[in-house]
Amino acid sequence: MEFYLAPLEGITGYIYRRAYHKYFGEINKYFTPFISPNRKKICRSREKSDILPEHNEGMYTVPQILTNHAEMFLKTVHFLMDYGYYEVNLNLGCPAGTVVSKKKGAGFLSEPEQLKFFLDEIFSNQTVNAGEGIKISIKTRIGMKDADEFAALLDVFNQFPLHELIIHPRTREDYYKNKPNLSAFSNGYEKSKAEVCYNGDIFSREMYARLVEQFPKLKRVMLGRGILRNPGLACCIKNGTEMDKETLRNFHNTVYEGYQGVLSGDKTVLFKMKEIWSYMIHSFQYDSKIEKNIKKAQKRLEYEAAIQALFSNYDLLA
Repeated sequence: MEFYLAPLEGITGYIYRRAYHKYFGEINKYFTPFISPNRKKICRSREKSDILPEHNEGMYTVPQILTNHAEMFLKTVHFLMDYGYYEVNLNLGCPAGTVVSKKKGAGFLSEPEQLKFFLDEIFSNQTVNAGEGIKISIKTRIGMKDADEFAALLDVFNQFPLHELIIHPRTREDYYKNKPNLSAFSNGYEKSKAEVCYNGDIFSREMYARLVEQFPKLKRVMLGRGILRNPGLACCIKNGTEMDKETLRNFHNTVYEGYQGVLSGDKTVLFKMKEIWSYMIHSFQYDSKIEKNIKKAQKRLEYEAAIQALFSNYDLLA
């Protein structure tokens, strides 16, 4: 089984990815949070920093692109090829309202004919079609409002030589609520001409085992919120090894120091760390008191004291 790290905007940037790779690893592909090109600029300085080769050494990294304009997608492809990338991913899954309202991300799924035209423009491009051309994968939800939309979308995807299709079996309306629709995933798993990767709600070794029992030929799984909650999850699934507090503490310290090196001001750094802790706190047998102390910290010394108390006084979940 191959494991991928999902792109989560604001969290899985290169600082997080490099620290994760150093202390945990067991990931075959790391996907970057999306690049959103526009007519004036292909990517912002933060997005460019995230894809720089020196920030991704030793990792197989796949940049993700968010757009509904074929011209901008292709310009971004050429830009990324100049940095040595030969695989990119199209985001058709982001459920954020500001994205969907512009018919991007999951919003593009509501326009299957436009999506078909978009993909036709991309795959008819010489760079994409050349023997040494770039590989294009898609990360998608199963529709905007209803899982019944997925059959038509799959028909569109099957008309193009996708490198792989990563399926998160929820609609945009589901957001991250409800259970993944495994019936819809099964349809994609059986009928997709491209290789399929599963994404969605793998939070434990047991949940992973149930998935592969149902889909024994599945070769790829993308982990997202499960990794954020438990950075040792992939190691646990692959090797049966549980995460230890020392490794987690070293991982945390490396991420924390990384953000201090590129961000200015306690408030900015702590905002990033609190975002990570909104997930990672679930690795501990924690209570509301320690969670509140982390959330209310306004200065680095307050934050560091709360983290010291967490690691000293609370055990990890088995």
